[in-house]
Amino acid sequence: MSPTGPVPELHVDLLVIGGGPAGMKAAIQGAKAGKRVLLVDREAHMGGECVHRGTIPSKTLRESALFLSGLRRRTEGVFDVRVPPGVEVASLMRRLKAVLAQHERYLGHQIDRNEIARWRGRARFLSSEVVRVRLPTGTERDVRAERIVIATGSRPRSPENVQVDHEHVLDSDSILSLIYLPRSMTVLGAGVVACEFATIFAALGVEVTMIDHRDRPLAFLDPELTDFFVRSFEAAGGSFLAGRKTVSARFDGVSSVVTELDGGETLRTEKCLCALGRVASVEGLELEKASLALNERAQLPVDEHGRTAVPHIYAAGDVIGPPALAATAMEQGRHVVRHAFDLPVDAREGLVPMGIYTIPELASVGASEKEVREREGGAIVGRSPFAELARGHINGTTEGFLKLVCDPQGRKILGAQVAGEGATELVHVAQIAIYAGLEVDAFLENVFNFPTLHEAYRVAALDVLGKRAALARQQAA
Repeated sequence: MSPTGPVPELHVDLLVIGGGPAGMKAAIQGAKAGKRVLLVDREAHMGGECVHRGTIPSKTLRESALFLSGLRRRTEGVFDVRVPPGVEVASLMRRLKAVLAQHERYLGHQIDRNEIARWRGRARFLSSEVVRVRLPTGTERDVRAERIVIATGSRPRSPENVQVDHEHVLDSDSILSLIYLPRSMTVLGAGVVACEFATIFAALGVEVTMIDHRDRPLAFLDPELTDFFVRSFEAAGGSFLAGRKTVSARFDGVSSVVTELDGGETLRTEKCLCALGRVASVEGLELEKASLALNERAQLPVDEHGRTAVPHIYAAGDVIGPPALAATAMEQGRHVVRHAFDLPVDAREGLVPMGIYTIPELASVGASEKEVREREGGAIVGRSPFAELARGHINGTTEGFLKLVCDPQGRKILGAQVAGEGATELVHVAQIAIYAGLEVDAFLENVFNFPTLHEAYRVAALDVLGKRAALARQQAA
């Protein structure tokens, strides 16, 4: 009951719980479809974890690390700028407040422009149709919705064998609260969060050791991308221990974090980042009253359209699990609402690029080489090393590459992978080419600015053309 009496009930077409990338796009799609939409979020400002504790803060720190490492690389050591140990981490993120403020204004404008009602409060299910929202004033309101989207995001998973204290042993939420830059750091895990932070701190001069039980990091990516990542990380001074399990990690009470590995090996570092996955953030939501439950991975299970076990309740974003990328969450939010209200769904929807903001960047769109070979019975692959591009030498990014994956005839582009600085920008050209159904020859018939990294598309296309001609000669023989 509300402190002032009976709880009033509001009726809406769409209730979205959570204001991160998935929730925002879900709400906007509902409004554009002419539905009455209510967005409920706990935070005072829009954007969710992505804006305030995830993507925006980490990428702001990354820019500082990238500038310093790029200066050393581009001047070939003439300006060998080193970050002294003990420097305040906040001093490397001075622009963060301005970046956050601007992005919050942009998101708020989107909500207002689309006439979406927004409440700040904590939501909990009373049934599968009714959600009660407790406002900051203590007042409670009930919402009855035709369709509900859960987009409450995720929080770091804290294994029992890792004693996260948020000072010496940190997780992805507390890592940016570091006061001083440490001399050494152990990173547990090899997913997106682990790899991004590992390369950021390595670029800032921290001695970083990354540990994972799998044989390669970012296992969902094309092996060529992950091989490139490991080479670049170790060239920057990092160390990747593959196929190793963490027995325990704890602060010794004096000066070091002690990480014990299977086999008896012990590592001592100044700090430790635990990035061993994330779990759905549904505390207080009382899912059981809506006949919902998390799976064994502590994520909300959904079908290919984001629909939960209750047909009119959908979920999108990190709450449903990997890949836990902002761009993917946005597409999921848009897609679930279109499906929920029987709106047309483009067969080419889902062609969402993956961008991993490691140093250097990694990006992928469409199918991998392995997927194409299995699905089509073969593939012709064209590659363009950045070392063959004038811009690559000018930028000092010669270690990167672009890879185009085509059908067995070497005509249709089915996928692309890019490694190197600028990869997350470059991949969008391939995304549009795949969406438009262009053949690889389109990259030969058009002129790219010189010098640019986008010339990589022409070089990769020429590689495809050469292999296509060789295949024709072989078939003729």
